[in-house]
Amino acid sequence: MNVVSPVYFSTIVIYLTGLVAVAIYLSRRVKSQEDFAVAGRSLPAFVLFGTLVATWMGTGSLFGHSEKAYQSGIVILLLLIADVVGISVLYTLAGRVRRMQELTIQDLLEKRFNAYSRLFCSIALIIAYVTIVSYQYRAAGTILNLSFPSITPEWGSAIAAIFIIGFTCTAGLLSVAYTDVVQGVTMIVGLAICLPLLIGKAGGVTAVITALPVGHLDLFRDMSLLKLVGLTLPAFLLILGDANMYQRFFAAKSEGNARKGVFFMIFGILFIELCIVGCALIGKVLIPGLENPGRILAALAIDQLPMVLGCIMMAVMTAIVVSTADSYLLAPSTSFVRDIYQRFLRPAANEKEILRVSRLMVVVLGLVAFALSKASGGFLSVALYAYTIYGAAITPSLMAALFWKRATAAGSVASILGATLTCLIWELAGLGPKLGLADMDAVVPAITVSCLLLVFVSLGTAKQEAEKLKPFGLA
Repeated sequence: MNVVSPVYFSTIVIYLTGLVAVAIYLSRRVKSQEDFAVAGRSLPAFVLFGTLVATWMGTGSLFGHSEKAYQSGIVILLLLIADVVGISVLYTLAGRVRRMQELTIQDLLEKRFNAYSRLFCSIALIIAYVTIVSYQYRAAGTILNLSFPSITPEWGSAIAAIFIIGFTCTAGLLSVAYTDVVQGVTMIVGLAICLPLLIGKAGGVTAVITALPVGHLDLFRDMSLLKLVGLTLPAFLLILGDANMYQRFFAAKSEGNARKGVFFMIFGILFIELCIVGCALIGKVLIPGLENPGRILAALAIDQLPMVLGCIMMAVMTAIVVSTADSYLLAPSTSFVRDIYQRFLRPAANEKEILRVSRLMVVVLGLVAFALSKASGGFLSVALYAYTIYGAAITPSLMAALFWKRATAAGSVASILGATLTCLIWELAGLGPKLGLADMDAVVPAITVSCLLLVFVSLGTAKQEAEKLKPFGLA
């Protein structure tokens, strides 16, 4: 890339400073755990739409999807299809979940099953989400380094961690949700402005299509059935069971607002993801042979766009990372306080104590995530499977709690533990290659074991009493 002007870094600093100012202003409205965890159940549809979009768009889209599109073409759109199908299912659940007036999905699991389901879900969530936050720190560090090379990625990660931790613990979901609206709008407007200009610079759509390498427009390029499942199933399971999604449903002002927010989320995700893939394909034409293709959006911003628009693109990248990091930091902090501290350690804690501990846990887990981001690559490659464990272990039990009246507490616990152990053993023991199934992602055996245990253990144990089923409309 060309020599980078300090203007790019200054733009990011100004953008982040504005977000902090909003968080400090909103912090005056936080008086209780409900305010901190679910924004006082006050979010209108537009705010809900913004925070849902901003939360789901993260480092995976910014670096992973763009890299895949640059290297292999539109095959990455298969993952987008999985996202849209998962969000469509969430649309049918949003109003129903909001009606239950809970704070976390663990509340749902305990209400339907028992405290063990809650505890094991909390442990899986905390491990997975803290790991995801660590990746966001690394991504933010990379962006700061690209915008101002004098800042190393390591120092950039530290700066990002300080900002994200401080920002999140200031006002909880109130600050996260309302600033997510700004970040969601930044993503949509920024990409809507920059993509057409990049298309024009490349000579138009036809010129881009003609110049792309052979196979880049093949949707199923080199895609076996096992590879297809391994690519799409983890994201599908994660979004169906994502605690961030349900936390926002609980925070909606009404059931109708919850449904509207998810409905418009579908179109927001489609637009942003398609723009990211489009930019990566144009980058393949304008900047062929890029040494680090995951950085193609930054390369386009700095080398191919006028400085003003390049600054907008860098702000978009920052918004994508920060909006995911703060949400995935808030969720495990809320989970620890609600599901472990209150449930097992201090049931009699008052609102002031709970709010204080909630903020403390944001700091503690934020620092743990930062330490994890500094771990060796080998360790992180194992940690990457944390979100796969979460999706395979938690989503089946959550869906069963909402839809299947024959599901039991024993079935839920067996499902969660079975999926977790299967995923870990599959990866750590390298069972895929040993069984001649090198293309099979751990999610396939994990979700299979999870569902089988859920069904057969539930059928082999006593039915739940009607009182457990009534709140879910299953009695």
